[in-house]
Amino acid sequence: MEANARTFLEQAITTPSPSGFEERIQKLIAEYIGDSADEVRIDLHGNLIASAGDTTGPRLMYAGHCDQIGMLISYIDDSGFVYAQTIGGWDPQQLIGQSMTIWTDAGPVPAVISRKPIHLLNSSEREQVVKIDDMWLDIGATDKADAETIISVGDPVTLELKFRDLRHNRISGPGMDNKTGMWTVVEALRRAAIAAKKQPLRCHLHTVTTVQEEIGLRGAKTAAGSIHPTVAIAVDVTHASDCPTIDKQKQGDIRVGSGPVIFRGPNINHKVADRLIELCGAHSIPFQLAAIGRAASNDANALQVHGGGVATGLVAIPNRYMHSAVEVVSTLDIDHAAELLCQFALSLSGEDDFTPGL
Repeated sequence: MEANARTFLEQAITTPSPSGFEERIQKLIAEYIGDSADEVRIDLHGNLIASAGDTTGPRLMYAGHCDQIGMLISYIDDSGFVYAQTIGGWDPQQLIGQSMTIWTDAGPVPAVISRKPIHLLNSSEREQVVKIDDMWLDIGATDKADAETIISVGDPVTLELKFRDLRHNRISGPGMDNKTGMWTVVEALRRAAIAAKKQPLRCHLHTVTTVQEEIGLRGAKTAAGSIHPTVAIAVDVTHASDCPTIDKQKQGDIRVGSGPVIFRGPNINHKVADRLIELCGAHSIPFQLAAIGRAASNDANALQVHGGGVATGLVAIPNRYMHSAVEVVSTLDIDHAAELLCQFALSLSGEDDFTPGL
């Protein structure tokens, strides 16, 4: 991974982007990809769309959602303690005792989230799974008036955003879902633009860092509505099964560091999946296969059924401990995924037909 690409990844992980509040990270992405794209724009929904290649060629859309799960301040009590609702799917137990950040217009405000100490829980409370309603944020305010001088109802909240290196090219932090997928599609366009100086990019590539995936695949729907892609590939994370308690019979044998995951199933165009597999072989890119027998719970779902239908693929990054403060991925996997998508874009031309059975 090149140094500037690595720096961009680290900056992305430490930049907040709760669903509906993606402006900060889209600004970062625009600054990074601007020199590689023919055009960069942000639509009314907040999707960033970077385009490159032959405007008369087939329209190829890469989607990597840039939003992350978070919280939203909904109430400040008289003592200055703060209550929040969730944005996206949380396991409330993941939040107990976490360092948090409230993102205001004036800047970040540090906070902690907790509940009644274990010493004071009665026997019934100890046996219950904690609920969001049982927790609160503490910013150190003396009362409500003090808290309201720096925060407001409707301000978004994230876990403390940090990036940590682990052994063997593994990295950890919150928001790997799906800033690693976002990084992949952005890096794919950057590499394709460099390669296009020597060989033509015969498709019109639209890399989209989509918004609001975590609350209903919303950005992918609106972005596809303006691009009208012929072919689309979503890049998201998937559950790695190379850690305790994960059932390989259900999740497949998916390992961190063993390459990007190419999905097969009814949500996937078979010819797109076959092309991805062929390109891995041709360019010595390690990959893993996974099956999904239903509509995917990511942007591939929305893309496949846009308009009259889109030839859709799904490439995923193996991720341990999804939707937690300690998600773990491999930089090798995202690097290989970016190269795979770069080669897919370079391989696409107007002669390709992804109609099933033809």
